[in-house]
Amino acid sequence: MKLSEIKESLLTIDKIDFQLPNGASIPSHFHITEIGKFSKHFIDCGGKVRKEDTVNFQLWEADDYQHRLSPKDLLEIITLAENKLGIENLNIEVEYQGDTIGKYGLSFNGQQFLLTNKLTDCLDPKKCGLPVSKPKIRISQLGNSQNNCTPDSGCC
Repeated sequence: MKLSEIKESLLTIDKIDFQLPNGASIPSHFHITEIGKFSKHFIDCGGKVRKEDTVNFQLWEADDYQHRLSPKDLLEIITLAENKLGIENLNIEVEYQGDTIGKYGLSFNGQQFLLTNKLTDCLDPKKCGLPVSKPKIRISQLGNSQNNCTPDSGCC
């Protein structure tokens, strides 16, 4: 989800609800302790230099159970971050404290913001010798033409 998308979504809801990938909601008394622009400058396993910029939201909860962040409040914080930090319309990552700080992607289902699992991946599978994934085909979809092998045709 990009920054512009969360801003549009906040205009359509009355309360903010973040849901973890396991379906549990983050307690409604959460705080957004920071919004920032993170720049990652790195080299991948194939030797290519890369740069990736994201907007980071850090969610935190304390014992102040009466705290509630409204959609209007969050919009104001986002606007302040855009103006003071020069944040562009980048993808959002969310940090949230579990057993350790977890990093999540973000999407919206029309009512709730969904924290989505982030996955690692090889950025240069050819250099690492990883096989290219092949499409899965059902044998029943191949048909029975003259070009297809049959068990007694001798082609196999």
